[in-house]
Amino acid sequence: MDRKVLCGMPQMSVSEAILEQLRRAGVERIYGVVGDAIFGLMDAIAKQSAIRFITVKHESVAALMASAEAKCTGKLTVCAAQMGPGIANLLNGLGDAYLDGYPVLAISGQAPLNRIGTPYKQFVNQQSLVQSVSGYTQLVVHPDSVIASLASAMYASIARGTVSHLSIPADLFGMQTQRLPQDPILSICGLPDPKSLEDATQILRSATKPMILAGNKGRLASAEIERLAIAWGSGIANAYGAIGVIADDFEMALGGLGEGGNPYLTERFRDADVVMAIGTSWWPDNCTPLEARVIQIAGRQNELSANMPANCVVVGDIPTAIARLTQGLMDHKPSPDWIESVRECKQTWKDRNETEGTESDFPMHPSCIVRKIENHVSSDAIIALDEGDSTLWFMRNFRAVHQLVIVSEQWRTMGFGLPAAMAAKCCYPQRQVVCVVGDGGIGMVLADMLTASRYGLAVVMIVLNNGFLQMERNKMGVRRLEPEGTAVANPDYVQLAEACGWRGYRAQSPDDLDEFLKVSLTSAQPVLIEVPTAQAVYPDYPIV
Repeated sequence: MDRKVLCGMPQMSVSEAILEQLRRAGVERIYGVVGDAIFGLMDAIAKQSAIRFITVKHESVAALMASAEAKCTGKLTVCAAQMGPGIANLLNGLGDAYLDGYPVLAISGQAPLNRIGTPYKQFVNQQSLVQSVSGYTQLVVHPDSVIASLASAMYASIARGTVSHLSIPADLFGMQTQRLPQDPILSICGLPDPKSLEDATQILRSATKPMILAGNKGRLASAEIERLAIAWGSGIANAYGAIGVIADDFEMALGGLGEGGNPYLTERFRDADVVMAIGTSWWPDNCTPLEARVIQIAGRQNELSANMPANCVVVGDIPTAIARLTQGLMDHKPSPDWIESVRECKQTWKDRNETEGTESDFPMHPSCIVRKIENHVSSDAIIALDEGDSTLWFMRNFRAVHQLVIVSEQWRTMGFGLPAAMAAKCCYPQRQVVCVVGDGGIGMVLADMLTASRYGLAVVMIVLNNGFLQMERNKMGVRRLEPEGTAVANPDYVQLAEACGWRGYRAQSPDDLDEFLKVSLTSAQPVLIEVPTAQAVYPDYPIV
């Protein structure tokens, strides 16, 4: 970028400095919607090529795409919006990144410097607005403080796995700054404390009924977790949404725990005398082990949670921690009876899951739809799930190899699937990206089908259409409540897809779905497949 010189000091505009600082941190995209409070930033983006601006139809989608990119890559991602309603609309996606613990930076315009605190249009205290879904939020009021504030925000996101936010007054973007970008401070997971490893090893060796709970933050340690499970004689349960962290066909893999998982696993999990939670800090209330000692393994201190009481915690690089704990079990002799019970649990669920996936009625049963998807996607596909009944059926019945499944794990927002799929395709254009949504969730983000067309994002979106918010309808029915408000008004999805520049199909039989998946997964343009879906009642809703 060009630098001006004033009084012998090199200068850049605030916007140029921001973009250069982000470039040095590896940022490649900014998701957002233009507004007059960020005109200066948009002008600077247009005059460079290192960082691309992805224009979406709604700011919520921008923040959801940033959150999903962070989940795909683990890197800092960025979204930007106008002041007032723009920053308010970002909150949904920021909440997703905040609760799931991923590094996202939000930049929002603010009123001009001389209008802050006045009855200016769209002015609100953005720090008060954002603080509940961010780990760092700051108003920048001087051009020479921008880089310091930006560096602090970026470091907070990267080091703590959280959302950071900067409010920048509209007139500040075009001002000159003498504080030029610097190489960012890298945050590296440290090595685990030897004393913690020693304490954890002693607990591991005492176990006769061990169980591992593997979360998405443990994905990079998949091979180490499998080796630990063999040495320890442990079953492996997936935390919510952690599909593909451990391959389904691994001998000690038992599937998901709780809602959306193996229905036979809860009883086995509650019998455990030692549980190691890796890369997760949450389990369903009804699955809490009765008398187990618990070891939490986390990459960062802030990823530990009081929601999961622990007898021992190990903080540091997760693959390293797991490998060293496995070394401590070299002469350990697992319980043959417990291993047999783990394998029995696995086989019982394997047989039932196989049966559930063979439903052949029409409209199609969700289990059958999931099985068709499983049969066609590649082993390295990225699958973005929305929130709702379709998510539970997918997590229940999909037998993963090592596909990357992206989900709104704790925030659980409807409308997540399509933005997440588009972000994944931006990051990995050569990989298959599949989006599984219900007709309720997709209705919240239909306008952004045009975003996929605009940027040539060849995602495959499978819409399970049963005309209802099925999860809410079923849960209300279980509680003997009238399902008011659960019916969904839907468009003709095929016509809508074609109007948005997609290819559109409607499966009228299981064979149709097979054929459409085969064609769609090699398509060079986005594809929507509508599947008329049975109003099946999910069998294991927790009643709370």
